[in-house]
Amino acid sequence: MQKDLSQYRRVYKKGHLDEQTVPENPMELFRDWFFDAEKNEDCIEVNAMSLATNGLDGFPRIRVVLLKKFTWEGFIFYTNYNSEKGKAIEKDPKVSLAFFWPKLERQIIIKGQAEKLPANLSDGYFEQRPRGSQIGAWASPQSEVIPNKNFLEERFKQFENRFQNQEIPRPGHWGGYMVKPVEIEFWQGRPNRLHDRIRYTLQEDYNWKIERLGS
Repeated sequence: MQKDLSQYRRVYKKGHLDEQTVPENPMELFRDWFFDAEKNEDCIEVNAMSLATNGLDGFPRIRVVLLKKFTWEGFIFYTNYNSEKGKAIEKDPKVSLAFFWPKLERQIIIKGQAEKLPANLSDGYFEQRPRGSQIGAWASPQSEVIPNKNFLEERFKQFENRFQNQEIPRPGHWGGYMVKPVEIEFWQGRPNRLHDRIRYTLQEDYNWKIERLGS
């Protein structure tokens, strides 16, 4: 089976990016771009981001997770610590994140170190989750082989009964990470594939070096 995709073409012309006018701190530019995507009705799940880890088997592994908060320090998401990504981060905390908003012809690529959030912060977020999602965190042995779909549904019922008429505590194997960036690249599509690429690199004095990259 084969399919030739060589004729797929798109002209990018919705914006531009100039290293002379971007803010000194990349988190300011991330904030502005995120809010632009948030305001655009054609952008759905603007907080969806690809997370790449160095897998335990030596292969890079990528999956989509949801950004739940960003601060001046970094980017926060939540997951099962016993999942494949959790085990990979435990072994090697160097990760990459990527956001792509095609309607705005923009992409952001982030390199950084993933650190577990303090337990109280994970507790606070867990308390805000819908009850079904809280039960799901207990019920699903994420990334493990399971016999069938009914297995998960039965486990969900078991924990639903276990926590009936009471608050659901956060399981110890579930919580948050903050990815603290050391490099952030902003990509703005441009005509003739002469895309604008601006890279911020964190320096030893905690200032950011700004460079333009070839497209």
